[in-house]
Amino acid sequence: MRVPSSLQHEHDELHTELHELTTMPGRIGEVAKLVVRILQPHFVRENDYATPPLGLLERLANGRFSPTMREVLPLVDRLRAELPLMHDEHRALTGALEALAEAARDTNQPRIAEFAERLMLHARMEEEILYPAAILVGEYVRLRLDEKGPEPCA
Repeated sequence: MRVPSSLQHEHDELHTELHELTTMPGRIGEVAKLVVRILQPHFVRENDYATPPLGLLERLANGRFSPTMREVLPLVDRLRAELPLMHDEHRALTGALEALAEAARDTNQPRIAEFAERLMLHARMEEEILYPAAILVGEYVRLRLDEKGPEPCA
């Protein structure tokens, strides 16, 4: 069970762009560093438990269920428990990204403002689509396991 490669690639690109901004002088560099301080522990949490369940989506959608998928349940339970924290981090991140976009507009750097807006949109997509999908993966696996009954003891 791994983070889908397309999602991992997008996260890596966002990280790379953001880290480049931290080297800029002035307000943009300062605000970019704040964004990194907020985002870094958030990305770690996502990679630990929020996005790996999404790696099962394709197999489940194609009818390929396995009892070994029960390994997803602790991750999904943790995501559900920590969802308020993830949303709080997104609110803090959005505030910092709005400041970054403002600094970019003030210095006539539309590419940086667009990046900040793209990252805010990504956070919204996580809240509206990715986190709920990860939770649904866990719920589906739980239902399928209940349907099959307990596995025999060895």
